[in-house]
Amino acid sequence: MKDIYRIDTSPFCNNNNVVKGDKYRFTVLTSQMIRLEYDDKGIFEDRATQRVLNRNFISQSFKLIDEEENLEIITDHIHLIYDKKKFSKNGLTITVRGNISNYHSIWHYGEEINDLKGTARTLDGVDGAIPLERGLISKDGFSIIDDSESLILTEDGWIETRKKKITDIYFLGYGRDYIKCFKDFFKLCGNTPLLPRYALGNWWSRYYRYNEKEYKKLLDRFKEEKVPFSVAVIDMDWHLVDIDPKYGSGWTGYTWNKELFPDPKRFMKWLHENNLRVTLNVHPADGIRAHEEMYTDMAKHLNIDYLNGQNIEFDISNSKFLEAYFKYAHHPNEENGVDFWWIDWQQGNNSKIEGLDPLWMLNHYHFLDNKRNGKRPLTFSRYAGIGSHRYPVGFSGDSIITWESLDFQPYFTANASNAGYGWWSHDIGGHMLGVKDDEMALRWLQFGVFSPIMRLHSSSSVFNGKEPWRYNSIVHETMNEFLRFRHSLVPYIYTMNRIFSEDGIPLVQPMYYKNSEYDEAYEVQNQYYFGSELIVCPITHPMNRKTGRGKVKAWLPEGTYIDIFNGMIYSGNRYINLYRDIRRIPVLAKSGAIIPMINMENCYNQIDNPKDIEVRIFAGDNGRFKMYEDDGNTLEYLKGRYAETEMNLEWGDSTRFVVKAVMGEFSVIPKERNYTFKFIGFKDCKEIMVISDGKEVIYEKYYDNLMNTIIIRCNQIDVLKDLVVDFKDVMQLSRNNIDREIFDFLNEAQIRFDIKDKIYNIINSHENKTKIIGDLQTLDLDKDLFGAVCEIILAY
Repeated sequence: MKDIYRIDTSPFCNNNNVVKGDKYRFTVLTSQMIRLEYDDKGIFEDRATQRVLNRNFISQSFKLIDEEENLEIITDHIHLIYDKKKFSKNGLTITVRGNISNYHSIWHYGEEINDLKGTARTLDGVDGAIPLERGLISKDGFSIIDDSESLILTEDGWIETRKKKITDIYFLGYGRDYIKCFKDFFKLCGNTPLLPRYALGNWWSRYYRYNEKEYKKLLDRFKEEKVPFSVAVIDMDWHLVDIDPKYGSGWTGYTWNKELFPDPKRFMKWLHENNLRVTLNVHPADGIRAHEEMYTDMAKHLNIDYLNGQNIEFDISNSKFLEAYFKYAHHPNEENGVDFWWIDWQQGNNSKIEGLDPLWMLNHYHFLDNKRNGKRPLTFSRYAGIGSHRYPVGFSGDSIITWESLDFQPYFTANASNAGYGWWSHDIGGHMLGVKDDEMALRWLQFGVFSPIMRLHSSSSVFNGKEPWRYNSIVHETMNEFLRFRHSLVPYIYTMNRIFSEDGIPLVQPMYYKNSEYDEAYEVQNQYYFGSELIVCPITHPMNRKTGRGKVKAWLPEGTYIDIFNGMIYSGNRYINLYRDIRRIPVLAKSGAIIPMINMENCYNQIDNPKDIEVRIFAGDNGRFKMYEDDGNTLEYLKGRYAETEMNLEWGDSTRFVVKAVMGEFSVIPKERNYTFKFIGFKDCKEIMVISDGKEVIYEKYYDNLMNTIIIRCNQIDVLKDLVVDFKDVMQLSRNNIDREIFDFLNEAQIRFDIKDKIYNIINSHENKTKIIGDLQTLDLDKDLFGAVCEIILAY
């Protein structure tokens, strides 16, 4: 095997952590993670596996009780008791120490674990919810990774079957310290790689028989509408599909259809010149047939009878086939402009090697091969079990276009983090069947903007496109706005990308990651953290036609939160129903949140580190954010070629915002930057001073009364100097404008005018919120109408 297919592993454990008998071996990897092995012949595995790469953890302290028929290992967090016989329910137990849960914090070997579940291989054909595979965490405080049937990764980069009928399990006893569990899991199984920067923008994808002219026309239309895309997906019709039946199906193919794309290299060069990266769809199951351009050369390489047109069968278990598969079918296309491959494997998990899943092999070797020239690798494929986090991005499959499918995807996406899998890409808008529903399409896109990868996609029906202009005018413009917003968020998401790769904290996290002792955090399954600063509450059900609002039940942790789209301020530590019109979903920033963005006013489709930066700063508390930047495309960041810009909000009697001088490799970012600061939830301040390098900076200042936002613009700021925005007034959190919000809501509501008047008069006749709610209850209002009014009145 080539060197590129060898990966760095450290599978040998620290001998100080090992407790070994004739047929058993325990390895205390951490005080909360222990490896359990049993083999009748006493032969144990010290090589890396498909799942586990590193067992070389630091020396651990633990108490050992070793008696004739009893063995106990006691750490600060777990207590193992073993009868020294074949592992059994009665003979091997592990207790998670501490007050985790009543009677449920003890595991008997072989018992089913009540974990919080992980994710699933695919959503192909799914309409609604499906069962999920095992995850890594549990409210009971423990879970396991069963590595007994994993294949071995050999030193030369290939795979090897392992001995049968052995036990090789990792017990994870982290209580409810979920983040710590994931950090140790990534150390054990390998980190999630840093994604290229372009992967975090918008992806255009459609299963459709495009030709070059049509594809260019489509992207020109998006340019006219100022809707940015960073990835161009070309589905299977890029290659020959209508082939001679003697070769079989046209589903698999590697030869460009020159009738559609006369000059593929020219076409992909044009895409690159327009700041788009390129991926092609491949269904590799049928191998290479005699009609393919590369067939003869590949057949000769593999000693196949090419004169008689013998098929080159797909055989992922053959290392010679694998290397030829890349050399002849993929590398020439990459040289012409393909950046990464969409591996659309749909043929199950069987291969010529027992236990070898072809999907895992494709993901593993495609990812390694994609970085052979020093670029940052990327694959696009389905989930193949624990350990798949090493091969992003995930393709979740062909879901059905229904509200039920939409309603499942936020939970499915956040919950995948429980398996360490943080980069799902869904067919946003759904893939096939269903019905056209403008409202549903927009709600799905709004969720997609706040999902790991934003990829629009649809089936080959001529009526089933996701172009925004296919929908009514309000939905059309709102889709455009949200797609622009996603692109503008790239600096924020890219920083989260780095945090995920470096620290093991995913972009999308269930609410219980930071609130593990609150039962409420487990109940709002469709609500999630989006990075360190935001909470997202997608709306996944049709709106009430009378109120013109969609609804989501949310739970807010302790603190103060500000909606990034309407400026509404909320107090936390409670459930609350949030209502939004078709143009918004609830996305809440915590007080003190700092969100760096691309300023889209001067940038249409630029994905590189921007010169024009917009920073949104949210009032009410101190805040700190360290923006991460590198070249976005190569592996040079591993050599320290990256920059970090720290931003601090100091809130209180003396309020100021500081952008510190860049640290690290400043050559990867512009020397000067133009800043737009939006201080949201701030009362207006008459006296503000902006200082850089000890000198006052000329700036423009506005106040947005609708959003309670101070806007400050300053240009040509040296990134090697601190920039300080100093508020001379005593700053306070602004107040919600209840009268205006109520008026705007009632003005749009499709209800009787006399009811509108009664509601509005009651609200204006009292200052006491309790009296207002009491009087409103006497009107016997529609449930959602009453709820929407109460949300505004009781937000903060």
